[in-house]
Amino acid sequence: MLSSALKIRYSLALSGVCLSFPALASMGNIGTSYGVLPVDIASAQALSMFDSQVSATYYNPSYLARDDRGELTMGLLQANHTLKAISDGGPNAPVRKGDVLQDAPSQHVLIGMKTNLTSLTKFHHPVYLGFVAGVEKYGREMLAFDSTTSKTGQYLKYGRQPLFLNLGGATPLWRGIDAGFSARITLHAEANLVAQTDLAGNTQYEQLQVNAKPSIRPIFGLTVDWGDTLCPKQQCWASGWQTAFVFREHSNTRTSVTANTTIPGTIPAPGLTLNVSTLDSYQPDVLEAAIQYQGELFRAGVALEQQRWSQLTDELKSDTIKDQANAKFKDILIPRAGLEFNLGPDFHVITGVAYQKSPLESSQTLDVNYFDNNEWVVGLGFSAEFEHTGILAYPLRLDFGYQHHFLQSRDFQMTYSSAPTNPYETVTAKGSVNVFAGSVTLKF
Repeated sequence: MLSSALKIRYSLALSGVCLSFPALASMGNIGTSYGVLPVDIASAQALSMFDSQVSATYYNPSYLARDDRGELTMGLLQANHTLKAISDGGPNAPVRKGDVLQDAPSQHVLIGMKTNLTSLTKFHHPVYLGFVAGVEKYGREMLAFDSTTSKTGQYLKYGRQPLFLNLGGATPLWRGIDAGFSARITLHAEANLVAQTDLAGNTQYEQLQVNAKPSIRPIFGLTVDWGDTLCPKQQCWASGWQTAFVFREHSNTRTSVTANTTIPGTIPAPGLTLNVSTLDSYQPDVLEAAIQYQGELFRAGVALEQQRWSQLTDELKSDTIKDQANAKFKDILIPRAGLEFNLGPDFHVITGVAYQKSPLESSQTLDVNYFDNNEWVVGLGFSAEFEHTGILAYPLRLDFGYQHHFLQSRDFQMTYSSAPTNPYETVTAKGSVNVFAGSVTLKF
């Protein structure tokens, strides 16, 4: 049976075990919504362009070349949402059970590795390889996906996050100038179902085929250390200054479903065919530039990020679930600023702030009823590195990060095709998000 709110369930075969689960997702990923590793979360992503950890494969792959050491990283991330829809009344306002619309957390486990591949070749020019992967529900949910209409409303960017997977590399080009390339990998799935059924819903002669293929989108990064470039053998005015530039191409998770059924005596062959094509977890094209100053006791950086959400307006026209919503999006600029204090040679405190305007221009999105807000993001965290632990042969690094999102109030008008009057309700969307993350990194 089909309803106006079509929810997609996935069955995944993993090590011979079939898992089935409903997925609650959003138009985002952990890299854009929160941050990949604790340093990214604590700095509100302001210092992410100048971090040589494995998260550089997403933020700035060229910065993998800034640290010769290899890394093995394990991390956990939990984002707790308190997203509210407060009814302001209307001609047909539904009875809501409280103001909290969404409070399900996002819980990721992450693993990453970085290594120098020079020893595998006969060349002396260094080449660095890194990857990072994140899985929801602490490793128990491989692919979160939800595409649905909603009478009570739904938030655009927050919710459980899909599989996060990045793979890339970097190499020095010239003194102080490094370049990097990586790939953001998402999944596009296709399902075909053919069956014969009776009016009671009993099926026979079923045929089901499911295919999933990776969608690979590029990320390019370039970093310039002006001190190494202009005065490599001595201190000068350019010492400590770095700039970075990154382009990330848009990506999404898409599913297409084709179902054909016949009901003898009611719907004869060739039967009734249903076609559904929908996307979720959309990340827009991103252009970002950042500058950092590295001193003896601190480093400070600012970044300006352009997200080209306007492309999503056309993308949703081919989405059979959301095409009637007529949702309009705009490109946005996100300023970020971050600071790291060195409280000792191996202990650092990180903080950052960012302001993000909503890319959603529409206050009405028929049947879908999307909410999105302007928001302030602030973060705080610390990192510590231990050269000698008494157990491990290599240095160990611990990182912890906290981030808080302040969602500013915004009014939306609720509309639905079957409602006797539209808009049938006006709501105020607001809320907050608390993000906690920790990671352990072995340096080798």
